[in-house]
Parts: sequence; C-alpha cells; structure tokens
Amino acid sequence: MNVIFLAPAYPAEMPHYTRGLAEVGARVFGVGDQPASSLSPGVRACLHDYLQVPRLMDEADVVARVRAWLGARTVDRVESLWEPLVLLAARLREALGVPGMSVDTVLGFRDKQVMKERVAAAGLRVPFSFRVTDEAGAWAAAERVGYPLILKPIAGAGSADTFRCDSPAELRSALQRTRHVPEVSVEEFIDGEEFTYDTICVDGRPVYENVAQYLPRPLIARTNEWISPVVITVRDMSPPRIHEGVSLGRGVMQALGMGTGFTHMEWYRKPNGEVVFGEIGCRVGGARLADQMNYTSDIDVYREWARAVVHGHVRIEHPRRYNVAIVFKRALGQGRITRVAGLGQFMAENARWVCVEDLLPVGAHRRDWKQTLVSDGYLIVRHPTWDGAIALAQQVQTGVQLYAGG
Repeated sequence: MNVIFLAPAYPAEMPHYTRGLAEVGARVFGVGDQPASSLSPGVRACLHDYLQVPRLMDEADVVARVRAWLGARTVDRVESLWEPLVLLAARLREALGVPGMSVDTVLGFRDKQVMKERVAAAGLRVPFSFRVTDEAGAWAAAERVGYPLILKPIAGAGSADTFRCDSPAELRSALQRTRHVPEVSVEEFIDGEEFTYDTICVDGRPVYENVAQYLPRPLIARTNEWISPVVITVRDMSPPRIHEGVSLGRGVMQALGMGTGFTHMEWYRKPNGEVVFGEIGCRVGGARLADQMNYTSDIDVYREWARAVVHGHVRIEHPRRYNVAIVFKRALGQGRITRVAGLGQFMAENARWVCVEDLLPVGAHRRDWKQTLVSDGYLIVRHPTWDGAIALAQQVQTGVQLYAGG
C-alpha cells in the first residue's frame, strides 16, 4: 500500500508513526517543508520518496505540487496526525480520489462550532456556545452564555489562546489577548473533572480505547506556573463514572462520521454526575499521551495505528495493566537550570515504577512554560492500582524540583 504521510518528521513524535507505517509494510511517501537532507537517518530509512514543499499550510499549492510529483503513480491512503494538517489531508484525498474521510467530515473535527452543532444534533450534551469574529459578537454572545464562560479559538488545539472569563473585565482582557485569532468560540464553562477519550478506529469502530484524567484541568495548569500538571491513564474503564464518558465518546464519533485513524477527545464529568462533551480531533493527543498508552498496556500504538490504516485491524493482545501518570515539571526561577533536587531519592525508592525520566539537565535553559506542554521535562510512572499511581505522581509533584537562575 502506498501511503502519503504529511509532516513525517514534525512534530517530534511523528517519526514514530513514519516508522510504524514502514514496519507494517507500507511504502511511505512523505510530504513536508523540511529539506530531505535535514531528516533524521531513521526517518529517511522509512520513506519510499519525499517531497519538500515551500509552504505546508498553503493547501492549494501543496495539492498541486503533490499531483505533479506523483505523476502516474497512485496512492492508497493520505494521512496526517498533526492538527493543522488534517484538512489538507482530506483535500488531498478528494483531489487524488483516495478513500478516507472527506473535507466535510474532517471539518466536524476541526471547526469547534460545527463540531458541537453536529454532536448536539445527535442528542448529546455539549456546552452552549457561539461562533464570533469580532468583539461586538463576543459581547453579544457573552450576554447569552453568561459568566463564567470560555473564550477559545474555533480551530485551535490544546488549551492555547483559551481563557476562562468570570466577569466582563476578564472577557475584555481575553479579547485583547486573542486579537490575532480570526474566529473564536464563546461557550458555557463546564465545572467538573476533565478526561480524555482516545481511540484507534477502523471505519468508525473503536479497536483500541483509552481514558486519561487531567489533574488539574489543563486551563488551570496553563495559568498557574507553580503547578506540576499530571495526566494519568485509567487502567479500569468499567466503572460507571468512566464508562459513561466512553459511551459519550462512541456516540460523538458516530455523530461526526469518524473513519479510520486516531481520535483524541476531551469530556467533563460534573459534580452531579452528568457527562458533557468538550471537543475532539481526528488525530492523536500530544504531550506524550501516546507513550502513556504504550506503557498502560505494553503495546506500540505507533505501529498499531499504522496497522489500522494499512490493514484495517490492530494486534493488541495485552490487557490494560497499569495506570500511567506523566508529571510535567516547571523550574523555579528563570534562566538556566542550576540544580535538580529530590530526583535521586525518588529514583532510589521507586525505580521499578518509573518508565521515563526526561528532565532538563543542569545548564540547559528553561523552556517557556506557556508555549510548551512538556514544560522543563517530565517523568512517566505507572502502577497497577489507581491509588498507587496517584501516590507516585504526588511524590514527583512535591518531592522533585528543578531550580533555575542566572
């Protein structure tokens, strides 16, 4: 099978999916804006051919260049797992006559207002919301939604440019900070616990499912530098408080016409037990969530996604064995890392439960915590029990600290 894979080397996890496609027997045709000479040897070894384009976000130009590059060659699939390129992948499918999700279908996963309208039309609970393109529209929407409310991009990813507003003054500030965003959603704030629902699907049918909980909610973590955010996968998805979110997610995918590939969804559970849809993308979650899924069941989701795309099935033999927590650390101070405290003791006591330690080393410059989810590094830990995983994560939160200065 010939597979066009958009951006095979970026973001950082995409080489793993390029490898997965090659390992399940696909001939991978990469399209990106990097020179072929800058690709890593591992990526180059997995590519059958590569096209460098000058502007990866210029959809019309990329479609024209890909058609000329392919010539008489045919392709069987066009794939992308990076949020800004999922619509380009759909346009290429339509231009090349390749099976897969259409532009209209993918729009339901990319445009948050279209998304919520289609999900609500299926009778599923979504936040009350409005699409706005100017400040006047935002103020009118706020009058109807009420406070607190959420202001976020229509076509955003993660919690970038997303603000909770508890008053007109806070909305005024948020509007100032999102002037560069062409369209935003003004929506009801849902108070409750926040989870993910992640899948690999074949023709809309989940063949692998995962749930993870954010501790605390991303919006809180992205507005308080002192917090060490935690995301933890749930080993047992059968309790009602979790399974009700899974059922919601399955209904959302049916409402949006999901095809084959990854999905990443956020949902909420309110204090009264009601589950509410948040948003969904037809791509994998970021911030090492794929690695957490791997450590949850001792599998390779990079390869299994590729197997679903190429062969229409997955080979996941292992049950869910662990609750897996990733803890993102933010250094105290500014400048370069001067020391890391508490890591040695934590590793000495808990090495058997540690999957990954990837903290910035002494001498490295701090990252901008507002621009990267992985902050100044992270630890991934796992445990068969939920309480055990929570305890490990809390030890990392309070007992391991990076310091910066100078």
